[in-house]
Formats: sequence, structure tokens, C-alpha cells
Amino acid sequence: MLSPVQAVTHPDPYPYYAQLVADQPAYYDDTLRCWVFSSAAAVTAALAEPDCRVRPAGEPVPSGLVGTAAGEVFGSLVRMTDGQFHDRLKQIVAQALGQVGEQQVRAISIERSRAVLSDSCLDELMFAVPAQVVARLCGLDDGSDEQAARLIGQFVQCLPATATADQQAGAARAAEQLQQLMGPLLQADSAGLLGELVRLANRADWPAQAPLLANGIGLLSQTYDASAGLIGNCVLAVARYGVPAGELASFVREVARHDSPVHNTRRFAAGPLRLAGCSIEAGESILLLLAAANRDPAINPEPARFWPQRPEPVLFTFGAAGHGCPGERLAIGIATAALQVLIEAGPDWSALAGGRSGYRPSGNIRIPVFPATTVALSKVTESG
Repeated sequence: MLSPVQAVTHPDPYPYYAQLVADQPAYYDDTLRCWVFSSAAAVTAALAEPDCRVRPAGEPVPSGLVGTAAGEVFGSLVRMTDGQFHDRLKQIVAQALGQVGEQQVRAISIERSRAVLSDSCLDELMFAVPAQVVARLCGLDDGSDEQAARLIGQFVQCLPATATADQQAGAARAAEQLQQLMGPLLQADSAGLLGELVRLANRADWPAQAPLLANGIGLLSQTYDASAGLIGNCVLAVARYGVPAGELASFVREVARHDSPVHNTRRFAAGPLRLAGCSIEAGESILLLLAAANRDPAINPEPARFWPQRPEPVLFTFGAAGHGCPGERLAIGIATAALQVLIEAGPDWSALAGGRSGYRPSGNIRIPVFPATTVALSKVTESG
């Protein structure tokens, strides 16, 4: 029998999720010592509840990060905070992302994807390209975008609750270097996302710049693992269902629903709550199974069917309510462009999927592991 955490890396966890949605949409798991919500209704209720917080009340920053550069960044991320601080800063971040043009994202993503795939393995497309694209959008170029992508790969090691002391120390060093790399661009006259954050903050009378820099770094960190999972799961979907004949972005969006890169997230009760028929005590945690909610037939008919033309799909992959991810459009755009370049390269999709050796160890992100081989761009030219 699977557990909600083991399901993330299981070859096919979806029958298990379907059973939970049907029979145990909300229950207390004695082994995990937390509540588990799987149905769309239960997950929606928790995501919309103000007293369901993203961090435990007594530990806003993991103890191993307190007093470090990684702790400074972590404690200011809109994805890791609640309340008035979060609401004001989230609005600034969302507005800045709203200024990013789809054609700009597409152009950078295609250029970076071609450059990476010309001499690197598929993992580089999955991990490096999304981070490099966001770094470029922030204003980093001439190799500093590649440096930022490498550093963010070290920083994100501190985000899981299972992070070791060595991983937290490495993340602290990476955060300090990212602050030094990105800090000079945090000016009102700078081009890119960092400059836009400053300009919008000035208009909103936002008093401090440090949280702006932290959330510039946060844009990179949110892109890293989740986008890798989305691109990797798109590769598996092409191998299974064939090269898309319709709009590629719709295909990618359906992958995000059908085989979500983000399988779960947690919330912590700030006080006694009554949610989804459950009496939850202050301090208790709730594991929200986003991937299960995506396949709830109550909101997505025929949920097990892979249907890129699905009318009005409902996605929990990017969260909802106050903590809904403002980068959803950006993530879909980057993954769509990366997949286009890979399709143009004409790889042996069956060989790629057949060479997969499971999924990276994770309690919430589903990232397939592919063989470390180069993908030849025999059908792609610099101008193609």
C-alpha cells in the first residue's frame, strides 16, 4: 500500500490517488502524523482558509537557516510567508511577472534550449534552461545567467524539510553569491524583472529592498525543480501519446494536470479549524495532494484521460487563492518552448522514455530521471 509521500515517485500513483479521492478525501494519517486532503473540494477549502499557513507558527524559517543568507531569502519569500507582508509583496511580484511578454519568454527559451541541447544531456534542458530564462528576464546575461542557474540549484537544496546540515550550509553560500550577483540590478533604472520590482515597489510605497531581492532569487528557485518536472513529464507524455498535433501549449497544460510536476504541498493550522468535515487542532499540518485533486472527476470529467483539448481544465498544480503561483504563465511558456526545440531535434522518444530510471527522490516534486546522453539537434539550426 502506498503512502501519500511515496506516491510522488511511484511509476503510476494515480489509481491510488483516485481511491483516496473516492474513499478518503480527507483523513488523518497516523504514520505521517498529519491530515491528508485529496479531493478538489477539500484541497480548495484548505488553500482558501486564511488560518492554513505555509509555515509552522513557531518556525517561520528552518532552524538550520536562521542567521544565514539563505535564511534571509527564505524568510522573505512570498511563497513562505502569510499575512499583510505577503499580500502586499505578492501583488508587486505578480504585477512584475505580468509585464513579461510571451514572445520574449519564447525567444529566450528557444535560444537557451538550442544552446543547451547542442552539447548537453536532457537534464540540462529540464533544470538549466528554465533557471537561465528567468535569470535573463531578471537582467542577467553574458554568462551570469548560467552562473545564477548553477547557484540556484545549490540553493533549492535547503527548501525540503529533509535538508541536511551540509545542504543548508551549501544553500547559505549559494544565497550569498546570488545576492552579490543580482543585487546590483536592483535599481529603478535597471531593465528586466528586478528593475520592474523596484519600480512597482516605489509606486506602492514598499519600504524595503531586501525582500525584493529575496523574491528575485525566489523566482529562480520556484522555476528550478517544478519546471524540470514539467518538462520531463512532457517528454514521457510525447513518448506515450505521440508528438502533439494541436497547440503545444495546450499539450503542456494537460501534462501539468494529468501528470503534475508538483504532487503536494503543506499547510499548518494557525488555530483550531473545521475543514472538509475534519476538526483540526492548532499546530497540526495538512498535506494537500494537488495531483490527486487534478484528477478529481468532480471538477475534471474523465480525469484519467489525457486530453490536450480538454475544455476549461482545472489545475491545482500551481496552487490557488492567496498562494496561487503568479508564474504559471511563465512556466507553461518555458516548458512549451523547450518541448518545441526537443521535438524539432527529432529524438527517439521511445528510447528516451525507455531509458528513464525512475524519479528523483522527493517528497513532493515528480521529476523523471533520464540517461545522461546528449540529444543530437540534427534537425535544428540556429535560425530554424
